Amino acid sequence: MIDLTAYLLLGTVLFGIGVYGVLSKRNAVGVLMSVELMLNAVNINFIAVNKFVASSQVIGQLFAIFIIVVAAAEVAVGLALILAIFRQKKSVDLNDFNLLKW
Repeated sequence: MIDLTAYLLLGTVLFGIGVYGVLSKRNAVGVLMSVELMLNAVNINFIAVNKFVASSQVIGQLFAIFIIVVAAAEVAVGLALILAIFRQKKSVDLNDFNLLKW
């Protein structure tokens, strides 16, 4: 049987990989994928804590479902913005996204 520490360690490693991806990637789609990885790491932690600490309640699972819904909305809006900027700039490099600068 796998204990809580293993799940929390897995979530921490995935979150760290996601943070590294957000900070190091220059591709906008790669940054969105890294953010999704971080959100999934949080979901793993919520589900694991729910299973081992309060297994009779479903609050961790509800939080995870809420995060999945927010992540889906974030991807839809983020990809729409990236496509709109790609049509103008012909690039998805984050260094080229200076539309809000004066």
